[in-house]
Amino acid sequence: MSAPDGTAPDAAGRGEVAPEASPHAAPAGAAGRPPADGSYAGDLTPTEAWELLGADERAVLVDVRTDAEWAYVGVPDPSSVGRPLLTVEWQHFPTGERNPSFLAELVDAGVAEGAPLVFLCRSGVRSVGAAQAATTAGLGPAYNVLDGFEGPTDEAGHRGSRGWRADGLPWRQG
Repeated sequence: MSAPDGTAPDAAGRGEVAPEASPHAAPAGAAGRPPADGSYAGDLTPTEAWELLGADERAVLVDVRTDAEWAYVGVPDPSSVGRPLLTVEWQHFPTGERNPSFLAELVDAGVAEGAPLVFLCRSGVRSVGAAQAATTAGLGPAYNVLDGFEGPTDEAGHRGSRGWRADGLPWRQG
C-alpha cells in the first residue's frame, strides 16, 4: 500500500526507498539540483528536463505513473525532439504495491549504459524512488522531474497549476 505521499513502502515499511550514494555526475548542461543524500543525479524542472531530452540523444523520458493515469490523464510526448517515452509503472494500481519488475522492465526496454534517465510521475514523488532505484542498479544518471506531469494540489485541492502540462510541454491523451 502506498504512503500518503504516494511512495511505496521499502522493506522496512518506511514509505521511502533507502538512499544510496550516486556514482553519476550531471551531464554537461543539465541544471539538476542534486538531492542532499546523493541518492540520484538530481531534480530538474519540467522545462530543464525537456531541454536535456532535446540536447542529449541518449536521454530517455520514463513515465512511472500507472496504466490508469496514462490512459485517463495523458502522457508526455517527447517525439518532437526525437526522444522515446518509456512507460514503466513504479507502483501498481489500485493496490499501490511496488512493481517488482521495474528495473528489469527498464533494462528490457534497452536503456543504454550511461544514458540519462528522466523520471516523471504525477507530482514528482514516486519518480524520486524510481530515480533512486535506477541509480542503485547502476543505471543513469537518473533525474527526477519536479512537480511531475500534473503538479501538487493547490489551495483548492486541484492539480494542474504546475508540472509538465502547466509548463506547456508536449503531451497527448493516453
